[in-house]
Amino acid sequence: MALRKLKPNTPATRYYSIATFEEVTKTTPEKSLLEKLTKSGGRNNHGRITSRHRGGGHKRRYRIIDFKRDKRGIEGKVAAIEYDPNRTAYIALVVYGDGDKRYILAPEGLKVGTKIIAGEDAEPVVGNALPLKNVPVNTQIHNIELKPGKGGQIVRSAGNAATVQAKEGNFVLLKLPSGEIRNVHGVCYATIGQLGNIDHENISYGKAGRSRWLGIRPQSRGSVMNPVDHPMGGGEGKSKSGGGWQHPESPWGQKAKGLKTRKHKKHSSKYIVKRRK
Repeated sequence: MALRKLKPNTPATRYYSIATFEEVTKTTPEKSLLEKLTKSGGRNNHGRITSRHRGGGHKRRYRIIDFKRDKRGIEGKVAAIEYDPNRTAYIALVVYGDGDKRYILAPEGLKVGTKIIAGEDAEPVVGNALPLKNVPVNTQIHNIELKPGKGGQIVRSAGNAATVQAKEGNFVLLKLPSGEIRNVHGVCYATIGQLGNIDHENISYGKAGRSRWLGIRPQSRGSVMNPVDHPMGGGEGKSKSGGGWQHPESPWGQKAKGLKTRKHKKHSSKYIVKRRK
């Protein structure tokens, strides 16, 4: 994937960059794999804002993704690589021998016409899904299950990949993109390869309106508010006594840097060999 920079004809386009979409081969999604997607505006079922700075944005349809890869032992052929507005990675339309169509996350190097398969006997090549116990050491993987049969939960965004480091008994040691090293049960499935759209992290939005297209609303810094509105507010001008001089915190007083929020007795802690920090 490559990025395209626009000519600076306007102040907005001076820093504007966009993907070239070279890998995308089909622009209209598969109708049978679409679902309605309603907007919440960051509000819960009581109408109260639980996720701030959300609202508006372009209308989307949800693409049903096969995270479980439970079509075992049946070969499928990649029919198209598509853009998905709901995620950073591209998706691939796979047509199986029995006529079934499914979307999967598209790894780097997966081409139209490639044949893929999921199952215990699958070869560890890009696009194939197999149990972690059958994946060779030092292989890059994505869409990894944490509970057998639940479907891939981690390593699903553009350019990401985890690495198989070792196998100990029933568990496989993985190094995740965050730097965390953890054990995952060997019967959990994962897909081979690094996810595509690698240059996504280098995209520069260039203007505020582009965030609004994505449904992201503006955010005001706490230090520019009044003391009644934020713990870091107040003071004359760009103040060091009122706003910003004390430890950064949320509007409700929770420390924003360095405070450990993970529960001490969390069940999954025993699987983590090395924390990401």
